[in-house]
Amino acid sequence: MAFTNNTMIARHRLLKELVKLWKNNELVEKIDRLPIELTPKKSKHAGRCCIHKERAVWKYKSLPLLGWDMNDETDELTRLSEYAARTVDRAENGSPKDNIMCVIDEACSACVHTNYEITNLCRGCIARTCMTNCPKKAVSLKENSQARINHDLCISCGICHKSCPYHAIVYVPVPCEEACPVKAISKDEEGIEHIDESKCIYCGKCLNACPFGAIFEISHVFDVLYRISKGEKMVAIVAPSILGQFHTTIEQVYGALKEIGFADVIEVAQGAMETVSNEAHELVEKLEEGQKFMTTSCCPSYIEMVNKHVPEMKPYVSGTGSPMYYTARIAKKKYPDANVVFIGPCLAKRREAQRDEAVDFILTFEEVSSIFGGMDIQLEEIKPYPMTFTSVREAHGFAQSGGVMGAVLSYLKDEADKVSAVQVANLDKKNIGTLRAYAKFGKVPGNFVEVMACEGGCITGPCAHNEIMAGKRQLVKELAKQEKTY
Repeated sequence: MAFTNNTMIARHRLLKELVKLWKNNELVEKIDRLPIELTPKKSKHAGRCCIHKERAVWKYKSLPLLGWDMNDETDELTRLSEYAARTVDRAENGSPKDNIMCVIDEACSACVHTNYEITNLCRGCIARTCMTNCPKKAVSLKENSQARINHDLCISCGICHKSCPYHAIVYVPVPCEEACPVKAISKDEEGIEHIDESKCIYCGKCLNACPFGAIFEISHVFDVLYRISKGEKMVAIVAPSILGQFHTTIEQVYGALKEIGFADVIEVAQGAMETVSNEAHELVEKLEEGQKFMTTSCCPSYIEMVNKHVPEMKPYVSGTGSPMYYTARIAKKKYPDANVVFIGPCLAKRREAQRDEAVDFILTFEEVSSIFGGMDIQLEEIKPYPMTFTSVREAHGFAQSGGVMGAVLSYLKDEADKVSAVQVANLDKKNIGTLRAYAKFGKVPGNFVEVMACEGGCITGPCAHNEIMAGKRQLVKELAKQEKTY
């Protein structure tokens, strides 16, 4: 999904420059000049009032990339170099922050405060249904008899919008609020968006919906790079959707991770094979016991949704661990003294990792791409690093919608006749309502439900590197090369 709009490009560029400073041992010494270098004097600053506002946005966007958020600012005069120094100290003596996401208030400044606006299509009609039906008397008439809305009184109820016979009143959405399927993001008293993590399912839809790039995840990049620089053993476990991310051989991508300093690279597809085996046996057992249906459990965003919004679904969720869960234990068994770093396209994995003592850090494909750029790692020139363990094609297929379902059915072979599978891909408001109905009434058009938060599966995750369609096409090609199957 990355690089399909300018906010993603800007996010990538900023992290790349920060990593470059880190590589040159200049992060603390030169970071204060970075906003000026990114927006020099007399430069264009489309979308901002002035270069000083743009520089302030660069500064504050650096905070989550360094592992902080806006709540960590107690003094506006605190320089970036001090935050960078704190990052080094945290990496050495502490651990990453608990919260997963934050909103950059300096960047969150251009969205509407009320959702309805009267356009010049207004005919100034005598009926004036917009005015007479407004419960707050927020609609009045201008001198030319056209209607107008007093936004200090408007409560965005939409009654005027529905009553206008000329469709002259338009609904203006707030993109992040519109994208969130669980109403976890809303404006605070100062008009700045706020993420309620007690509701958030970390699907990441708001992250790339914000046209001003004001929403960030709290990064682990420098926690990982610091430990690598100090000689600590770091093992990368890489999600199956890596096959659709970079335009080179997968062995060269793994070689590039070794170049960063990882001691080893293990494919999460290896752990996915354990997920398939355990989930297949669990499914058969539960159906034989008379349970009406069972859902998959490998999508952490779905698990968050169940825990926070549809608790009645809990009895139907598989108790099998995710591929990350099993792969982390494979890594810990092989390297007991190592830190395990999951690399994937998923924001919600950060929350799953907080519950899993075997996973120490999370990096996204987007972050890894920035690290490659900042460390000047040219993928096509890297020595390939082949895997010693070959996973089945179906395990790599976890990256796409239908992959988990297909893998379980392939594993069951003759027993697959007992299973009628259903896909729920994309946790939007409609599909969450569907799942809620499944749990409440127990009526499902099948007995095995695969649930993925992202439309198209993990390959379309919010923190992917490749463009969606290109990533899907590349994944299909790479899966076709996998010869080992169930």
